[in-house]
Formats: sequence, structure tokens, C-alpha cells
Amino acid sequence: MVAGLHAEAADGVGTITIDRPAKRNAMSADMWRALPGLLDDLAADRAVRVVVLTGAGGNFCAGADITELADIHRDDESHLSTVAERALAAFPKPTIAAIEGYCVGGGCQLAAACDLRFAAEGARFGITPAKLGLVYPAGATTRLVRLVGPAAAKYLLYSADLVGAAHALRIGLLDEVVPAGGLRGRVAEFTGTLASRSLLTQQATKGIVDAITAGGPVEDEARRWLGEMTACGEHVEGISAFVERRAPAFPWTGTPRP
Repeated sequence: MVAGLHAEAADGVGTITIDRPAKRNAMSADMWRALPGLLDDLAADRAVRVVVLTGAGGNFCAGADITELADIHRDDESHLSTVAERALAAFPKPTIAAIEGYCVGGGCQLAAACDLRFAAEGARFGITPAKLGLVYPAGATTRLVRLVGPAAAKYLLYSADLVGAAHALRIGLLDEVVPAGGLRGRVAEFTGTLASRSLLTQQATKGIVDAITAGGPVEDEARRWLGEMTACGEHVEGISAFVERRAPAFPWTGTPRP
């Protein structure tokens, strides 16, 4: 636990809240350092099926605290935001960014590292290193290009302009936009759906999709997960439940075998 960042879990959903409203939830160096540990704790909790990253006080995250940039903005490998982003992207369970208000700079970096992004109407997005003469980290740039394409990535990075939720949805930065006041309910509805599905299928999907986007050995990843499915009987329970018209009790809840 560190000031400005906290995690909780209930009903299968882990929630990490960026809670520094006086600074529009700008991330301090200590907050960037603390995020990977919070993710590790939620990954180890077998009751947690999905994680939501959100912000307190009507904003998601205004980026890195500019007064601490000398500590945060190091070389590309030890850059504190890069380390935190990688931990979030590598989290084995589904992750959702629930976005209100400002999602800027490092906030966009965190949102892009989640599997899915839901936002309320009125949310504002921007990636602003061009305002400061900074070089955006290579890993974050790669992730952004894969998400929105090279032209949209250049638009955001060249201009450092803020864009609205409709623009973000159009270029693929967002997956859903919901009416103001409806974000919490929609995210709760969707996470409830995810928690009822096969965690094995979700983790396999994450591994295979990530391998595809990285240009890695997709066949090996798929073969590994097919072996895991067969060994634990996940599909047997799923098919039986479907035939018997009941909710499945999927047996797989843990880490895949080596």
C-alpha cells in the first residue's frame, strides 16, 4: 500500500484505484513503483477473476507527476512507467481500464496496457511528451501502434492534443463509451460476465492473442493451452453444463503447468 494507490477485491473482481484527486491522479514515482506489487497480489488471489483499473474523483490519471520526472523518466529499460506498464500488460487475467475525465500521458500508457478500455462520455485522452520534449518509451509506443495503428499513434504523439471519447473509440483506443453516470454499472455488468466464464479460455486467449501481435510462436502457445484444457477437463465441464442447461463449475482456477 502506498499513498495514492490502493487495491481491493470483492465478488471475483479486483479493483486498483489511482486515488490522488488533488493532482488529477497524477502518478508519483512511489505509485509507479508500487503498481507491480499490487498486481502480483491480485494475480496470486485465486478468487480474483478480473481486474479493473480506475481513478478516484472523476478522473482516470493525468499521467506522471511532472515534479518527479527526473526519478520516473529514466532510460527505457528502468523507466518507472515502463516497468509498471509491462507488469500490467503481463497480468494473466483479464484487465479493464474504467475511464472518466482525464486519461493523459502515463494514464494513457496504463490504459493501453489493459486488455480492454471502457470510458464515460466526456473523458479526454492525450499523450503529451511533445509538450515537454521527451521521447515516449519504445515499449509504450509499440503498444500504442499495435492498438490504434501508425497514423493515429503519430497524430496523438506529434500533436499532444487531447481528444474526446468519440475520437478515441473511432481509432481503437477505446472499446466502449457509455453515458455519463453509467460507467460503474456497465463495468460491473461486464466484469460479472467475465467472472462467470472459463478463466482457462481467457488466459489462453490472452496468451495466443499476445503471441500473434508480437509475431511470436502462436502454434506453440495454442498447443500448450490445449494440453492444459485436456489435462484439467475444463471443456468436459463446459460442454456438460451446456447440455444440462446449468451454470458451469469450471475446474481450472490456477497457474498453468510448466
